[in-house]
Amino acid sequence: MSGILYLLPCPISDSPAETVLPDGVLGIARRLRYFLAENAKSTRAYLKSIGHPTPLRELDILEIGHEPARDMIDGWLAPLLAGRDGALVSEAGCPAIADPGASIVAAAHARAVPVRPLVGPSSLLLALMASGLNGQQFRFLGYLPVAAPERARRLQAIERESRAGETQCFIETPYRSSAMFDAILAACGPATRVTVAIDLTGNAEYVQTRPVADWRSAARPPLERRPCVFLLLA
Repeated sequence: MSGILYLLPCPISDSPAETVLPDGVLGIARRLRYFLAENAKSTRAYLKSIGHPTPLRELDILEIGHEPARDMIDGWLAPLLAGRDGALVSEAGCPAIADPGASIVAAAHARAVPVRPLVGPSSLLLALMASGLNGQQFRFLGYLPVAAPERARRLQAIERESRAGETQCFIETPYRSSAMFDAILAACGPATRVTVAIDLTGNAEYVQTRPVADWRSAARPPLERRPCVFLLLA
């Protein structure tokens, strides 16, 4: 009988894991000794922070990277097929959601390895919950183009698509969040509602939803080099 592949969330801010993860999830994390990690260093720090009872050097923590190599997946899943439980872990948040891991999960299903998602913080869902925008219909778009002209065209297209009532959600790397905010204000109409959700679950959490016209005259949100989720709905 094969082991279980747990999809193990981790914190998305500097807040202690105990404040964002249920006791049951922490108990599973402390029991496991085999981890497929997006980043091995951050996973070691996470396991140390939750008081994993096994010395870190005795744990099997394999780094899958940001783009897991498909020719490595069979080897990564071999211990589970042999009956050992293991976990997939992102650098932050929930595995396979705006993070690598979907190919490993798909391979686990194809090999009849049970997959168990565990409860934990997702910046996308937290931002949507706090936005006041339509949570019945929404779309996650990942990262938008970096080049200014292409980004502006994409934002205008997203705004048009949202007029059907579907909230549009996207993210940006922390060092480009400020530029993205400026691009939204330049590209979108004054009545379009925009949510800026910064450092969710952190001590300096900030979530505000305003029409573009109000954002243009309001105090600028504290975006500089901080993780942010953007949502808009025309």
